[in-house]
Amino acid sequence: MKVVVMGAGVIGVTTAYYLAKQGAEVVVIDRQSGPGQETSYANAGQLSYGMTSPWAAPGIPMKAVKWMFMKRRPLFIWPLISPTMWAWCARMVSNCNEESYRINKGRMVRVSSYSRDVMPELIAETGIAYDGREQGTLQLFRTAKQMAASQADQDILAEYGSPYDVLDRNSCIGAEPALAEVRHKFVGGLRLTADRTGDCRMFTVGLTKKCVEMGVAFHYGQVISSVAVENGRIAGIDTEIGERITGDAYVCAMGSYAVRVLNPIGIKLPVYPVKGYSVTLPVTNDKYAPQSTVMDETHKVAITRLGDRIRVAGQAEIAGYSNRLGPHAVDTVKHVIGDLFPRGGDISKAEGWTGLRPMTPDGTPVLGATQYDNLFLNTGHGTLGWTMACGSGRAVADLVLGKQPEISMEGLTAARYSR
Repeated sequence: MKVVVMGAGVIGVTTAYYLAKQGAEVVVIDRQSGPGQETSYANAGQLSYGMTSPWAAPGIPMKAVKWMFMKRRPLFIWPLISPTMWAWCARMVSNCNEESYRINKGRMVRVSSYSRDVMPELIAETGIAYDGREQGTLQLFRTAKQMAASQADQDILAEYGSPYDVLDRNSCIGAEPALAEVRHKFVGGLRLTADRTGDCRMFTVGLTKKCVEMGVAFHYGQVISSVAVENGRIAGIDTEIGERITGDAYVCAMGSYAVRVLNPIGIKLPVYPVKGYSVTLPVTNDKYAPQSTVMDETHKVAITRLGDRIRVAGQAEIAGYSNRLGPHAVDTVKHVIGDLFPRGGDISKAEGWTGLRPMTPDGTPVLGATQYDNLFLNTGHGTLGWTMACGSGRAVADLVLGKQPEISMEGLTAARYSR
């Protein structure tokens, strides 16, 4: 079977790997000059198995209003004249209730837990180096109120079997010794011991090389103009240079841009781009640098150690498909690294980046079958594409090849939006 995968980010490449591993002939097409050039390029670096939760949660609408008045706020919403944007926001708000939250979280945890279980096997098979660490995530609380509010998260973590430790100030310092320098700035934390870290782009590039060795063909610089439909099936992918790329089956793993390709053929997905920012800076002194990931609960900013670098990522900006990196765009993430690890890295050498996270209003990715029997989806992972990549790639590859995935696909497909 020949399979065409649209997208060479971490989602598309992991899908290609699992397809090729099972004997499929695979072609991957991407508009960029190489793999992992967009949302996979400089994300937070977290494999957030313990923090797998939808943004649409009880109390979020009120929190969002408060965030808008913070000096260094984690959320920006630009007042665009965009019915699509406002409709997506309304659908997200409609999911901010206890019942929807538990349903959506259960679906997301199903995918992330599967990914957690299969990723070590992939690493063992390929030997990919990606600056990976297995030291968990420390969610850092600056106030007693935040510490108390974490009880709700603890209850959910316990319900889903995600291991965690509740830490006082000294225990936080035990996990992240550099925090001793700023011990007066926090009261405690929640350590998610199953979480891992790693450079998503390094992983994607490394896995691409393995895919090439397995016979996967990568066609870069290919901008898709349309998806051809004939006799109720996908007949090929037409590119802007006039080439039609054909196969027996097709997988759309294009992140936020999936909707632009799918809408014209009648597949309406509520996937919307939510911009995030990051900076990457060199470690100057290991003693004063983070050892794993520290999540600043106040600013919703993650600080992650990646080898001899520190990645600081956060913020959510709802502004359409803008990739603009303005002069003040990374102020918040720079503030957080300077506030918590002032002697750990050289902020003057920080490299800024922005990427578009493909968000669904319920937080759950869109995987699997469509109304066309030879077109499959692997998109809508939001901030958790790196976390869910291996699990969703393996499950979708199984579906494409007519096999039963090892996890239930109930509630994960596009069918949930047609009800």
